[in-house]
Amino acid sequence: MDKVVTSPAAAVAEISDGSSLAVGGFGLCGVPMELIEAVRESGRTDLRVVSNNCGVDDWGLGVLLAEGRITRMTSSYVGENKEFARQYLAGELEVELVPQGTLAERLRAGGCGIPAFYTPAGVGTQIADGGLPWRYGPDGSVEVASPPGEVREFGGREYVLAEAITTDFALVHAARGDRHGNLVFHSSARNFNPLAAMAGRITIAQVEEVTELSPDEIQLPGIFVDRIVPVGRPAKRIEKATTRPRPTGTSTGGSDGSDAFDAFDASGASVREVH
Repeated sequence: MDKVVTSPAAAVAEISDGSSLAVGGFGLCGVPMELIEAVRESGRTDLRVVSNNCGVDDWGLGVLLAEGRITRMTSSYVGENKEFARQYLAGELEVELVPQGTLAERLRAGGCGIPAFYTPAGVGTQIADGGLPWRYGPDGSVEVASPPGEVREFGGREYVLAEAITTDFALVHAARGDRHGNLVFHSSARNFNPLAAMAGRITIAQVEEVTELSPDEIQLPGIFVDRIVPVGRPAKRIEKATTRPRPTGTSTGGSDGSDAFDAFDASGASVREVH
């Protein structure tokens, strides 16, 4: 079965207003930016998104948020996106904050057909007790709060029930994929991408390269993927640049075998980039 689609726009054409989306990525790493841009250009709105975070103000999911296309986020982290925090606190955006490991397992459970599971994460907090603000009112009051969770004891320890997550669509990024939908991810860009792919009823993967894959290298089987979109090697943003003084002209390789180079400013400080 050939799952290759020629363009991001064609791949996301079925997404409609009000759709729920699971989106891969962690910070700015492994973000399916071409698919996100295609959703933005489609004009779809009232989207309910599940993703670890919401990009930054001008990149990743932040471009949808800035245009008011997202009405609800399920995330573990507000992070570097000031507009995300502003909309949440102003009551313009409903946000369900979930412990990061629990979010990952809720997505995996959804993909495996497991309806719910018990976890110790959040016991003794508003995650279990309820009352965590999901939506604020214009006056700062809590309009929508999380319900209390079901808590049970196993082996003398308390656990709270967490429900699985499934979504209408999933958008993910992979380094390589074959025409059957099998995927390979590059290093830490793997992050939430396989989990988001599992949770989507229709999963769309943008890949840097469509190629043949051997069974041993497949990291996500094509049974979870419905469409493959080749996008080449897209632009990759650095979320935070770390600088340190280096002698002008120094060039080194990464300790993990990756290619690395240093760009220098007038003071001799360098910004190290690894690919």
